[in-house]
Amino acid sequence: MATSTREPWLMENGNVKVLTRERHGRTAQTMSSSSLRKKSDMALVSKVRYSCLRKFLANLQEVILGTKLSVLFPAIPLAIIAHSFGFGKPWVFALSLLGLTPLAERISFLTEQITFYTGPTVGGLLNATCGNATELIIALFALWQRKVDVVKYSLLGSILSNLLLVLGTSLFCGGLANLHTEQKYDRKQADVNTVLLLLSLLCHILPLMFRYAGDAAAYSSSDTLQLSRASSIVMLVAYIAYLFFQLWTHREVFEAQEEEDDDLASDEAPVIGFWSAFIWLAGMTVVIAVLSEYVVGTIEEASASWGISVSFISIILLPIVGNAAEHAGAVIFAFKNKLDITLGVALGSATQIALFVVPVSVLFAWILNIDMNLDFNLLETGSLALAVLVTAFTLQDGTSHYMKGFVLLLCYVVIGACFFVSNGSTSDKGNGVNLGLNSSSKELFRI
Repeated sequence: MATSTREPWLMENGNVKVLTRERHGRTAQTMSSSSLRKKSDMALVSKVRYSCLRKFLANLQEVILGTKLSVLFPAIPLAIIAHSFGFGKPWVFALSLLGLTPLAERISFLTEQITFYTGPTVGGLLNATCGNATELIIALFALWQRKVDVVKYSLLGSILSNLLLVLGTSLFCGGLANLHTEQKYDRKQADVNTVLLLLSLLCHILPLMFRYAGDAAAYSSSDTLQLSRASSIVMLVAYIAYLFFQLWTHREVFEAQEEEDDDLASDEAPVIGFWSAFIWLAGMTVVIAVLSEYVVGTIEEASASWGISVSFISIILLPIVGNAAEHAGAVIFAFKNKLDITLGVALGSATQIALFVVPVSVLFAWILNIDMNLDFNLLETGSLALAVLVTAFTLQDGTSHYMKGFVLLLCYVVIGACFFVSNGSTSDKGNGVNLGLNSSSKELFRI
């Protein structure tokens, strides 16, 4: 049982709560983000005479300065200033991306703080909703502006990034750092996530096969749209079942990794109060929404200015920058030979995007009367299929070495090169967004 060593004025009710590890119920994502946090020295803040000001400064120091990524926070006001005074849109885009990087890590920190007071079940549901808040908010704003292809590209890129870049870098670096130690992990969690990713892949492949399998003259895009919406409902049902499996019936499968991690025992106490965490979480969500709107509104101008296709920016750059904090944490734990946490971050995040964010985007588009389906076109769907299959084969034996990570990284490099060289090859003249369609696909859409 861990007791808090923090000052009583850090708690809203003035009392220090005694919390157990069982009550906390941390996930791999929150543990990964914790590797980028730094302890705050409250000696100076504690000398402030006024309790309200002391509490505010303490929260400010924990939330804003309590991360190694705090140097990127100035990018947020700079992005707002650049947008307000009409600076170049590529600058607004770049500054907004940099500003989103520490916010993603801070969202994880704040949801973890709330978990201390709500218990593992509610905390797990909160993490299941906010774990990929950046991707979800960007997708919703892109849909609001009817940029369906940006939504598809960004979500596809997040899945590919987690499966190939994050997992590949982690296994490669972890293997090099532990050359003389056999790296092992529990296959149970990896198997569950792999099966769910295969289900998601099936839901993406069927609309594509439906478009090519039938008579071209009888093809109707409305049929693909209806199939996609039905598949999205199925994926959401699978995700709800996955949460029930993770938080209730087989919770020990996902928390076994935590019991072996003594390095995180010192973090088993809240540093800010419940209502402070809730207010900060709401405020940062608003800031993420503002920056996401900037990103979506300036992505095409940045693409034209930099000479890079929208598909490459959305699939490669957005996921790398937006999830840098979580990715860095996964690599750090691989260095420490804690692959269960690394796999929980990479596979858990990919599963959450595939089974939650993607179907929610399709259904949200349905509400807005926007035709968004699960047909991500042949090149994109093929890349997703190969990424899932390569990852599944890589994780089948429960052991790891640097060669596995190196192969995953090479797969990501090849896919990135593919989307990079596709710049300007095909485009939709109607909205100026690079669709990446081949000639046969364009002929089908003309029918």
